[in-house]
Amino acid sequence: MASLCPIAIVGGGPAGALTAAHLSRAGHPVVLFDEKLAWEKPCGGGLTYKALQAWPFLADCNAERNWVHQCELISPGGRRVSFHLDRPVATFSRYVLNGLLLDEARRAGACVVKSRVLAIEGNAGSWRIQTQGGPHSAAFVVIAAGARNPFRKQFTQPFSPQDLMATAGYYIPAASSVMRIQFFPDLHGYLWTFPRTDHLSAGICGKLTGMSTAQLRRQLEESLRALGLEFAGTRFYSHLLPALRANTLRHTAFSGPGWAMVGDAAGFVDPITGEGLYYAMRSGELLAEAVIAGQSASYAARVRQDFLPDLEAAARVADRFYSGRWMGQPVIERMVQFTGSSPSFCGLMRDMFAGTQGYADLRSRLYRSLPRMLAESLASALWPQAKTRPMPAEPASQRRAV
Repeated sequence: MASLCPIAIVGGGPAGALTAAHLSRAGHPVVLFDEKLAWEKPCGGGLTYKALQAWPFLADCNAERNWVHQCELISPGGRRVSFHLDRPVATFSRYVLNGLLLDEARRAGACVVKSRVLAIEGNAGSWRIQTQGGPHSAAFVVIAAGARNPFRKQFTQPFSPQDLMATAGYYIPAASSVMRIQFFPDLHGYLWTFPRTDHLSAGICGKLTGMSTAQLRRQLEESLRALGLEFAGTRFYSHLLPALRANTLRHTAFSGPGWAMVGDAAGFVDPITGEGLYYAMRSGELLAEAVIAGQSASYAARVRQDFLPDLEAAARVADRFYSGRWMGQPVIERMVQFTGSSPSFCGLMRDMFAGTQGYADLRSRLYRSLPRMLAESLASALWPQAKTRPMPAEPASQRRAV
């Protein structure tokens, strides 16, 4: 039997760690390098129902996480709506989540090295990885070191400012059972507060070409004060996320001879919401499947068949979502209004938060449901004290599968 390909993975976040676990379990010699290993990030840390169904060990594990059943949306005009999540979101600290996935990689047999990678030299079949601890050799290299990794320009086109989103946040000692998302005029992004087990992850995100990080931080702090959340003395974080345009997603390489990128490094992040955990882990899983099958070159095709069409669909409507109008009002105002007045639209929003409703077929579902949503909203406006009778659910054959 031929010896399996030795693989180096640069980056120990969810994408890199899950890739390492799958490859090691299949017998590939894997070395994963990361200078921090488990660490915190200014993000919600939420895993959707879709992600938990894909990786059930994250739902069943004995680890700190908070099950969030309630969501509140606040529109730019101040309209509020709260609704129940029938499939709760599991919120992890990124330190805990990264630690869980790194432990999976170690148990599978991966060698996990806490060291900074200084340079990657060579080519397919004969890579030389220079680290603080010395050189390593590999036949295949996986870049999983986030959007700001210094190696991207060596392999493919760097991200432009138009393809990036800035984030800023605090971890606030407070208890809550509600996930809150607030939108603002002229911001291509939003503020979030995600309740973790012993604190809130509170942050804001926006396109890099819009508000500066300083402006985002000021908006975040003013809004937290208005919400009655005390952040003085807590640690401030900032980070960059990909928010790729459709053209960038379609034409920028994320793999080649002897190398591949996964997760944020490849730009696999929802350009509307900034959610990337599902795509990070799924891209790592798809890459591992391609390598294990002896078809590493098929990774790009697998991604294009699996989730890339959904990200491209989101990218095509991202600007319209944040700055467009629908039925005479800003899209987000209408979204919040219908969530509160139409049980059918609220069901759609629940599916979006569960991850079971994608963007690729969102338009067709809206068109199918629009008469019902308008009727329910009219009834809610005419008889606000009456409970709107829930309409029959869509047939299972018309709903998007997990």
